[in-house]
Amino acid sequence: MAAATSLVLLAFMGIVFVVAAEEAGADIDMADGGGGLQGVPQEFRAWILKADAACAQPAMTPALLAAQLYQESKFKTSRAEATSHAGAQGPAQFMPGTWATWGRDDDGNGVSSPWDIGDAVMAQGRMMCSLLKQAQSSGYPGDVRALALAGYNAGWGRVVEYGGVPPQSFAGGETYNYVRTILSLMPRFEGPGRLQVSGSGTGPDALRKAATRIGTPYAYGGGGPDGPGTGFCDGGNGYLNGRCAASSTVGFDCSSLVQYAYWPKVKLPRTAEAQYGATSDRPVSRSRLKPGDLLFWAHGGSGYIYHVALYAGDGNVLHAPRTGKHVEIAPLTSAMPQGDYLGATRP
Repeated sequence: MAAATSLVLLAFMGIVFVVAAEEAGADIDMADGGGGLQGVPQEFRAWILKADAACAQPAMTPALLAAQLYQESKFKTSRAEATSHAGAQGPAQFMPGTWATWGRDDDGNGVSSPWDIGDAVMAQGRMMCSLLKQAQSSGYPGDVRALALAGYNAGWGRVVEYGGVPPQSFAGGETYNYVRTILSLMPRFEGPGRLQVSGSGTGPDALRKAATRIGTPYAYGGGGPDGPGTGFCDGGNGYLNGRCAASSTVGFDCSSLVQYAYWPKVKLPRTAEAQYGATSDRPVSRSRLKPGDLLFWAHGGSGYIYHVALYAGDGNVLHAPRTGKHVEIAPLTSAMPQGDYLGATRP
């Protein structure tokens, strides 16, 4: 948890570390690389980018802040889900005493609160920026990001005490594992950044919303209007390497991503076939596609509709492809078998 001031809090972080590492699993290595940000909830994205931009330290990146937030709270914001046993609060898990130093009313709502996403992320950014600066000038060996993360978790005094990241023998390895986990999670959140979408209206707005979920894992049967969720296996779908991956993966499948993107302006049904049925009276030819249009694929080109994607412009689509993959941008010509392309509609 953030800004640890006691071994009790560090012990709590040990529990979070195990859960985060297990849930991230193989998804980490499969995410697209890049210098931007992907796979974070829409409500966090702008604040992460703003906190990054406010820090002049070169080691600061949006992916570092995103990975840390995921480790701290998995982007949870409710008091029930984002309060530690030691009293750390909010998505960035600040102890009250540490919040008094770094917290401000960054979102302008008249209250400085660790529960407000904007306030929490900006405070996290300020503290990490200060720690990165200390790490850079400390002369201690190792990655300055690791040193800063250790300071955030255990306090900079512990970094000074050990002349670097505290070893595994300190506090049962809690800080040591905290640092390693966040650094290993960073590739999951590194990406091409915000998709540039021109125009305004329902379609472009839906595409922009879906683009904030680039990098989110595919989960068969998972997700919905409120965001990603765990899925299920039905005997033929949702399996990876012989096991039911969907039931332990928090993500979207193709149609839930589309439903999420358009909700609540257009309340599309849940499945690809039902979404085609709800919009088929507004067909769009391939030569007239616009951002946000829905594209469908069916077995044999006329059978059961098994996939839906959002047109992303420039001959590309944004979609959740299949188990083991992530929400991504792909060429329309290769996103799915060309012979299965059924057509497009405009919600």
